Amino acid sequence: MTGSNVILKLRLWRLLAALATIAVGISLRLTGYEVGLPYGLVKYGGSMLWGAMVFLLVAAALPRRLRLATGLACAISLAVELLRLYHAPWLDAFRLTLAGALLLGRIFSLWNILAYLIGIALAGFLDHRLRHRHRH
Repeated sequence: MTGSNVILKLRLWRLLAALATIAVGISLRLTGYEVGLPYGLVKYGGSMLWGAMVFLLVAAALPRRLRLATGLACAISLAVELLRLYHAPWLDAFRLTLAGALLLGRIFSLWNILAYLIGIALAGFLDHRLRHRHRH
């Protein structure tokens, strides 16, 4: 397989993984409480999946720069969380919508930052392991 085919395959895999992560995250947030899952799993599991999704999307855009992608995913996650400290009527109105809650969240929390970082770390670890599983 040529180098460009490997990159294309890697990008596609990461985009598909991001879509799957989005589906699981939305399902967890929308139905987790209804099926009796604990608060911490729904709240912070969703945040971990959000961080993993950010990593996968950035890593798809930068397939050969995994360290940079990891750093950017951390920076994006931190920036989105810090944005919660800014309040403007239009932004607060957007946060009250389902899309706003899922994309930006509503309330600043250091716990969310920790959950994002854990999600990014786990996604990066799994990405690395899956890419190198046949080399050992």
